[in-house]
Amino acid sequence: MTAGGGLRSTGRILPDLILGTEWIVDAHGCDPASLRSCAALGRLFARIVDELGLHPAGEPVWHVFPGQGGITGMLLLTESHLACHTFPERGFAAFDLYCCRASREWPWAERLAEALGAAEVRVRSVPRGER
Repeated sequence: MTAGGGLRSTGRILPDLILGTEWIVDAHGCDPASLRSCAALGRLFARIVDELGLHPAGEPVWHVFPGQGGITGMLLLTESHLACHTFPERGFAAFDLYCCRASREWPWAERLAEALGAAEVRVRSVPRGER
């Protein structure tokens, strides 16, 4: 790190950069059965990865809560990560995608409506690494 805040690498000083984008997504009005389905969430993760050209570093990891509980899922990407937390009792799903390379917007509202029956989707995009 330099006094000006840039990164020093092999003798060069790199200016302050955006080091990726994090998408924070809240989906309301989802179908509770879909929010309890590892298969449905797995298909959704696969579609996100495929359509954004991301690169999994392994298989997704799922934790299924007992009874009528939801699912927490995580997929490590070479570009960073994709995670979800579902709350079937509230018809709610939270998604987080951090990508450390430039990536186009993904049609979250359309895709979550198709995959989970989401009635309302809020997407926040946060640039990471800004000073």
